[in-house]
Amino acid sequence: MPNPLGVLLMAYGTPKSPERQDVAAYYTHIRHGRAPSPEQLDDLVGRYRAIGGSPLFAITAGQRDGLQALLDDRHGAGSLRVYLGLKHAPPFIADAMAAMAADGVREAVALVLAPHYSSMSVGVYLAEAHAAALLQRPPLTLYPVRQWHLHPGLTALWADRITAARARFTPLERESLVVIFSAHSLPERLRATADPYPAQVPATGHAVARLLGLSRYTFCWQSAGRTSEPWMGPDILEKLSRLRAAGNLAALVCPTGFVADHLEVLYDLDVAAKNHASRIGLHFERTAQLNTDPRFLAVLADVVADALAGKAS
Repeated sequence: MPNPLGVLLMAYGTPKSPERQDVAAYYTHIRHGRAPSPEQLDDLVGRYRAIGGSPLFAITAGQRDGLQALLDDRHGAGSLRVYLGLKHAPPFIADAMAAMAADGVREAVALVLAPHYSSMSVGVYLAEAHAAALLQRPPLTLYPVRQWHLHPGLTALWADRITAARARFTPLERESLVVIFSAHSLPERLRATADPYPAQVPATGHAVARLLGLSRYTFCWQSAGRTSEPWMGPDILEKLSRLRAAGNLAALVCPTGFVADHLEVLYDLDVAAKNHASRIGLHFERTAQLNTDPRFLAVLADVVADALAGKAS
């Protein structure tokens, strides 16, 4: 019987709970072993408590399980095995790779749950996966997926979510409604390199807008890191203020840089951005996330199939 093929599904990870000790362990891992200051920890604990604790692990596990079921249907049970590897929480990427090797997997698709490529994001995951693959005996062969931001199923999903969210605005608001496509900010110095991320993010938004015939749409960045160096902007709060100053009454945020409900969506958008919009008199809504939508799982299954066929980009 041939060895099974693997799929290493990678994501950022989240604390086990919003309790202080769990958030501290997670935050320390993000900071490469340096514990956060009490003030930094208080701030992050407060954010997780404000959203009732992150649902991200349950969602990511559900994406793994849903993808496994779909691959079983498409390719036959047991032919492809999906493993979850997280960057900053168990099960770590190295743990998933070791589990693959123990199960007899010798080749695997490496897929990050982020559709846009950057050397500072997806590139880091792929490098970590490659290093872990080389440590196995025998080493595993990986088929990395760098980006999938223009998959037609993905852009169609976002278009449908925008259409559904528009119903939450009044007819008057819909006449001048602005759609804001958002994604995670990265350091501004990235623009001086050949990194594709600053171009790929708007490319997704333009593709979605074409499907809907949108003319009133724009872009912003969000969730910038709290470091001394500048991060790409405009930030979501700045963008909302600009829109209101220009006379707009409503804005719909479509966070195409994310594929699940987590802190950057549930707090940075649903709490911080929404509160800011309320203060300035702007009706703010956002599109529903992809999470475990069967159509999104089908996109992931397509991406895996393309990687195995040598078509991954």
